[in-house]
Amino acid sequence: MTVSTKNSVFKNEPFTDFLLEENKQAMQAALVKVKKELGQTYPLTIGKDKISTEEVIVSTNPGKVDEVIGRVSRGTKAYAEQAMQEALAAFQLWKNVPPAERADYLFKAAELMRERKYEFSAMLVYEVGKNWAEADADTAEAIDFMEFYAREMIRLSETNQHQPLTPVEGETTEMTYIPLGVGVVISPFNFPLAIMAGTTVAGIVSGNAVILKPADSAPVIAAKFVQLMEEVGLPSGVLNFIPGDGIEVGEYLVEHPQTRFISFTGSREVGCRIYERASKVQSGQIWLKRVIAEMGGKDGVVVDETADLDAAAQAIVASAFGFQGQKCSAGSRAIVVESVYEEIAQKVTALTKELTVGLPEDNPSMGPVIDQKAYEKVLAYIEIGKEEGKLIAGGAKAPGNGYYIEPTVFKDVDSKARIMQEEIFGPVLALTKVANWEEAIEIYNETDYGLTGAFFSENEERIQRALATMHCGNLYINKKCTGALVGVHPFGGFNMSGTDSKAGGDDYLLLFTQGKMTARKQK
Repeated sequence: MTVSTKNSVFKNEPFTDFLLEENKQAMQAALVKVKKELGQTYPLTIGKDKISTEEVIVSTNPGKVDEVIGRVSRGTKAYAEQAMQEALAAFQLWKNVPPAERADYLFKAAELMRERKYEFSAMLVYEVGKNWAEADADTAEAIDFMEFYAREMIRLSETNQHQPLTPVEGETTEMTYIPLGVGVVISPFNFPLAIMAGTTVAGIVSGNAVILKPADSAPVIAAKFVQLMEEVGLPSGVLNFIPGDGIEVGEYLVEHPQTRFISFTGSREVGCRIYERASKVQSGQIWLKRVIAEMGGKDGVVVDETADLDAAAQAIVASAFGFQGQKCSAGSRAIVVESVYEEIAQKVTALTKELTVGLPEDNPSMGPVIDQKAYEKVLAYIEIGKEEGKLIAGGAKAPGNGYYIEPTVFKDVDSKARIMQEEIFGPVLALTKVANWEEAIEIYNETDYGLTGAFFSENEERIQRALATMHCGNLYINKKCTGALVGVHPFGGFNMSGTDSKAGGDDYLLLFTQGKMTARKQK
């Protein structure tokens, strides 16, 4: 394989401007093309084998529930064991492939995805209900992860580049980063291309073999990614694809004595269970498993009386309702100083009521939530919110043949209320009033989570205090709390938001490797 981009400086993949007619037409053409391909059946990929099973996972369009996106073969415990054995065998060869050569596969995959960017985005529109901009950002981030981690692996492979060693006379020292083994990637529905691809290729480029178990509600986009990696010639067994039940397949692999690491993105409940199960040393296991977990958040936007209120209101709405609030970084709380509280509430209400809800392929502001379970959960929280605050926007189902919910805003919510404390993962925003900016920061920190936050102020002294005291992994000043860029905003949170693994940062691949120091006495 020949790669021309590895020596260039990393740059983020540009977002598509759909106001340009040629881009709009390209997206519409991709939607038509991909729609004709819906309903296909996808096999398991275990080593060289393509295995079709009688039992399948049926992926449906959350915005048009009678439309089947695809049928994906469902793995079992037996197939999980087969995948483990194939991965173990592949690892023995793959770990010895030079890092630059492993990186080449990522560069090639990124280039192919870039060429088919509209098609990948179109699949995201259909399978998980993203509008065009959200789908485009997801695809761009997947490309970014491949480009970034490929360069990172090359950098780490260069002697002492990550950790320069102090020279000692008469001795030659070297720090290298070697792979761990077989890892399990359990990926989410909300960034089913970017996070799925990013966590998978991070393990692969580091020299590990991976078993990928995607979210049940987004298996087709994962299958498409696996096909892409096969197309660039990734050796068989390095990436094994086995969708299946969380207990039968997922937990079996988490507990497997040969599993070396688990990369998980999803709910707090499942993440904590994985952490617990992985901590037990099984018979025949000779290492402590590494868990890389991102488990969500209860993120908030703080606004003081010196802030640009129009900018703050726009950021609150964008943070709360982008992809229907189904982002771990979603700003579902707004904590506002009382002197500007009513004005912010009015501005947020007006902006929220401008949002359109509809079929994602038509590119509205918002589409559906992911499935029936999420739909019922969010609607239940809206009813809780009606008891805990004053409804000022939304508050009901939205029309359509899908899981549509109006963007919903409550004001005058107590800081201890459930809708201020519990992760809803849907289009529900709670506003609370505070006496001053210091109290606002205190309330912001009153959560089990610590993923993202935003602070709006024009007072530099207050900004410095916020930077020091707002306890989260990603803090943004005078901008929304969503939209982290690979290489620009390394992403990961504190407390129950996960293990603070900074995806898209220059220490991320260290989580998939182990450092080996060697020292040689000079003659």
